Amino acid sequence: MSVTSHPQPRALLSVYDKTGIVEFAKGLVDLGFELLSTGGTARKLSEAGLDVRLVSDITEHPEIFDGRVKSLHPAIHGPLLARLHQEKDATELLRLGYAPIRVVACNLYPFGDAAARTPPLSDDELLEMIDIGGPTMVRASAKNHRHVLIATNPDRYTSLLEALGQAGTPADVGMELRQSLALEAFEHTAAYDVAIAQELHRRTTGDPASFSSMEEQRDRLPQSILSASNKVGSLRYGENGHQAAALYVSHDAPQGSSTLVTARVEGGKAMSYNNYSDADATLRLCRSLSTDEWPTTPHACVIVKHNNPCGAALAATQQEAFEMALASDPESAFGSIICFNEVVEASTAESVGDLFVEVMMAPGYTDQAKTTLMAKKNRRLLTIESPNNRLAPLERQVVRKPIEGGVLVQTEEPPIIDWTKAKTVTEVEPTAEQIDSMKFAVRVCEQVKSNAIVMVQGTATVGIGPGQTSRVEAVKIAARRAGERAKDCVLASDAFFPFKDGLEQAAEAGASAIVQPGGSIRDQEVIDEANARGMSMLFTGHRLFRH
Repeated sequence: MSVTSHPQPRALLSVYDKTGIVEFAKGLVDLGFELLSTGGTARKLSEAGLDVRLVSDITEHPEIFDGRVKSLHPAIHGPLLARLHQEKDATELLRLGYAPIRVVACNLYPFGDAAARTPPLSDDELLEMIDIGGPTMVRASAKNHRHVLIATNPDRYTSLLEALGQAGTPADVGMELRQSLALEAFEHTAAYDVAIAQELHRRTTGDPASFSSMEEQRDRLPQSILSASNKVGSLRYGENGHQAAALYVSHDAPQGSSTLVTARVEGGKAMSYNNYSDADATLRLCRSLSTDEWPTTPHACVIVKHNNPCGAALAATQQEAFEMALASDPESAFGSIICFNEVVEASTAESVGDLFVEVMMAPGYTDQAKTTLMAKKNRRLLTIESPNNRLAPLERQVVRKPIEGGVLVQTEEPPIIDWTKAKTVTEVEPTAEQIDSMKFAVRVCEQVKSNAIVMVQGTATVGIGPGQTSRVEAVKIAARRAGERAKDCVLASDAFFPFKDGLEQAAEAGASAIVQPGGSIRDQEVIDEANARGMSMLFTGHRLFRH
């Protein structure tokens, strides 16, 4: 018995994203297909003048429960799952009178959109947005891709029609395309399930990022780590030329260009893996400084090289913020990434001049500023869409770090320090100006790789010592970069001084005030040394490691 007893092949079309569906359906009709469809897709095809049969006509069963059950029927899933290369399945399909379904176009309602509605849907309303028949249809087709061509991405319609036309019959379409389409289909349903699981976790257990205390965050970390992202494009290579790399956007990323991955990129060559990695560190610190904590110095500029800040400043004007940040380490700023928290002005662009900058980021650029900046070859400008053209502050988030055999997960946020509870531990009290500088220094220090030392004057860095195995060495590096500007500076350390030698180096460099977490068994030794040198020192009780 042969399935050729059903001479006309069938295509089942049921899509949320109706991009190109009419043209695809017309192409299928031209190739001799009979069209089956449901709901809104059927209406759209009919309005286009196409002859389409409803799924309910095939099942001979009406939709029930307000459309909850439409396609879940043997008359649909029998043809989708029949192993036509096996005589037993082919014979049974004919006995049942079911014609094979050779092509399926189905994509799902983006659950994340439903979860993000304002005002939020009730739990019952949200559950109604969970599709059952669609994912089942997609998975069945993908499982049986030897006989069913499943398209979940409208971008595939044209190539699928071409393959069908060249093959002559649906059965003769090659396995390579079938497997590729099936893989896309399973990725489509996997992303859909991830969105559901994440939203239900948020509603039932709670989002760790929504809670302040470590204990509350820890209790709400998920039992399973799930993620779904879509490939934006390949990158030239990874950190090094022998490594492959690509860029992906999270399925729950906000619409528009408000994130680094979705930012509008203009000018120069394509962004690289290292560009994006460094840009992330730059943007993170700039957001951390883009708050209302410094009302007289609202303009932030951050300069990063190799994932570490080499300069950061807050100032009354944007141009001043840039010049102060650049002065922190002008040598390292060569080939750096720079971020501003507000629209870049013409005067700032003029100050940047011919400086070799890999990437610049901001909520926008004046026309004159863009013209000036783009005059430099290969300079890339990224626009991060922001409310009121000012970068939104950094928010608490859950971050992941792959390690061999698994993943580390933690919450991450700007340092939330109750400065009313910070304790002066020296005989000399820090001045109000020094405390303001401490607050800025701590904010920058949190974004520097450990061991980290940051020297500041006012609200501008003058020396940064990043990523050293020795805290003393980190102090030496920061002091060397600061030079004479270290005199009477405020110094921040991301962790306690385990011995007094680090403080000795800081004092000899010129630091007059220290802010650190405290907590060493030798704290008193360090305090005594600070007192002997007439320095002020504040303990925050808040460690700032960034490995």
